[in-house]
Amino acid sequence: MPDAAVSHTGIVRTVTPDATVVEILSRAACGSCAAAGLCSVAEASRKEVRVPGARGFSEGEEVEVTLRRSLGNRAALLAYGLPAVLVLLLVVGLSFTPLHELWVGLAGVLALALYYGTLFLLRERISRDYVFTIQKKQ
Repeated sequence: MPDAAVSHTGIVRTVTPDATVVEILSRAACGSCAAAGLCSVAEASRKEVRVPGARGFSEGEEVEVTLRRSLGNRAALLAYGLPAVLVLLLVVGLSFTPLHELWVGLAGVLALALYYGTLFLLRERISRDYVFTIQKKQ
């Protein structure tokens, strides 16, 4: 089964030799999209996306911006799944120790802070995997 893609209509705002910036237009159809829960674009009215290496587009042109669905699932796992498992395991594990509940809860919050801080520090490396593609609207 080929990897499905999530796509949105956008307008080219800026064209440079190394990247094209596209402004995505949110539509009412996003509410009925199966991937709307995973896609932050569905929640915003306008969002800019930088597409590296895209050539042959002019400013103001209407295009289709796509991202592989598996990358959206991976983003949801990094943002929600792994931290939930981390906190759950930590809190359940520490609850069997003689630590007071306050310290167990604080350890869970600290673990989340460290996790999201690490994601923030690695954001450039992680963002290299999330490559949008654009094509002319037909």
